[in-house]
Amino acid sequence: MDVVETEIVSTLLSGLVQQMQNSLFRTGFSSVIRESHDASCAILNTEGRVLAQHVVLPLHLGAFTECAKAIFRRYSVESMVPGDAFLLNHPYWGGSPHAPDMAVISPIFVQDKWVGFAATMAHKNDLGGSVPGSCPTTARDIFAEGIQIPPVRFVREGTVDEIFEAVLKANTRTPELVWGDIRGQLGSCRLGERLFRDLAGGDVDRLLAHAHHNAELSARRIQTVVSSWPDGEYSAARYVDHDGIRVGRRLRLAVRAVKQGDDLYFDLTDSDDQAVGPANIRPPLARAAAAFVMTSLVDPGLPINYGVLESVKIRTRPGSIVDPHYPAPVSTYNPTIHALEEAMFAALAPMAHQRVAGGGGSRSLAISGRDAEGGTFVQYELFGGGSGARTDRDGVNGTTVNHTNASIAPIEIIESEYPVRITRFELIPDSGGAGKYRGGLGFRREYDILADEVRVNVRSDKHFVAPGGLDGGSDGHPGRLLVYLMGNEERTLDSRVSDLVLHRGDRVALETPGGGGVGNPQDRDPVLVDRDWRFGYISIWPATSTGDKSGRGGERS
Repeated sequence: MDVVETEIVSTLLSGLVQQMQNSLFRTGFSSVIRESHDASCAILNTEGRVLAQHVVLPLHLGAFTECAKAIFRRYSVESMVPGDAFLLNHPYWGGSPHAPDMAVISPIFVQDKWVGFAATMAHKNDLGGSVPGSCPTTARDIFAEGIQIPPVRFVREGTVDEIFEAVLKANTRTPELVWGDIRGQLGSCRLGERLFRDLAGGDVDRLLAHAHHNAELSARRIQTVVSSWPDGEYSAARYVDHDGIRVGRRLRLAVRAVKQGDDLYFDLTDSDDQAVGPANIRPPLARAAAAFVMTSLVDPGLPINYGVLESVKIRTRPGSIVDPHYPAPVSTYNPTIHALEEAMFAALAPMAHQRVAGGGGSRSLAISGRDAEGGTFVQYELFGGGSGARTDRDGVNGTTVNHTNASIAPIEIIESEYPVRITRFELIPDSGGAGKYRGGLGFRREYDILADEVRVNVRSDKHFVAPGGLDGGSDGHPGRLLVYLMGNEERTLDSRVSDLVLHRGDRVALETPGGGGVGNPQDRDPVLVDRDWRFGYISIWPATSTGDKSGRGGERS
């Protein structure tokens, strides 16, 4: 196999998928797709394995394959024809992380031969359920989390099933936005089909052979690096605040990494039993999380394909938080995935010689109410926090961390589309953990409510379990959720809130956690301390810093 040609094919496939994503982001009806970019695209082969994914959300690497398997279980390959498209969002009967993540997948035909799928997965701002946004923090089963759709052929030979469209629109608070986003996904798939046919030309078998070889190279790259690590067995555990129902009871994500030769697997069987509330994750996501961790440690520029996913092995325990029994709820899965990835990074640190402090995790905010036309609006936003420092560099301020690469919606867009005013959006001084390398800062985003009545739903984490520091570094500052009723004294709420009712004149503020620091703060370069002081990242000059000529800490006025 010509290595140069394989590299060219890899680059072309990645570019093809990126064009699909650009199309999806530009045609998105909702701000969660158009602005936050909570969506992924991929090309799959006839086995449902990912040939290329231009990564926005790494977890979808595992989700796409499970969705394809679900289609195979329900529909025969022989029944598929050009112009078809399938839709599903079921976490158990498919691969979606939770109900709002809806997959649209269409078969690709080249000269009447079926050769694979064009696939998209995108978050919907509402699919019904007990609260607007479809991520209730107190759900006890998936039926409270919105409509659950098994694989459905909703487009047949280019014609949309009008009955399916009517049923779906009747089960969402924002039917035009949801259906508009689905049409955007369908258009992205059609673009992927066309681009793949153009790329294949008259020799699709050669294209597929190079794509397969590229996946082998990705897997081989990971195995080569793993073989250079020392053999051993290491364990680590990280925690989630709680599951939304058993408040105050931490959830434990435990990882045992076992490495021998070029073989590595993650044993997750010592993690807690499945959560009562919606903090569970399914094994396909746990496996994709492991693939993300390995890619980060081995080569962040690695082509993303099934070779990456299939090079990692996990072991789970049925009935645990990473392998729950149906129909355990999963809507607030994201904090659990972050804790799992941090435990994996910690377990691999003695082998890979790379250490990462705890980061700010992820969270979402949904504000909903009645619009001027009598319909329902759902303002859905995604946030990160500060990233943890590493063994050789500071964390990043106000960013997304680990697998969550969504963007923060611009203030101008939010204020122009929803009845809120964002009065503060700023970094929080001192929120990053001190260390030789400082943790990234969290931020505060504050909203004035301009509607008569709204419902607020927040799924956050690390308000009680602070992002941990390493090697003498300090923990990052925990997050906070605050409300001010009619401008009165502030009230601190839990990290997970469902159906909080606010009115015109009330205010809600979300403070995201900072990242943990790495190393002894006394070893920090005085030049960096001075920069932190000048930029306002710290409010007190450390008395221990060699750059403090007076020997006393100074306070910023």
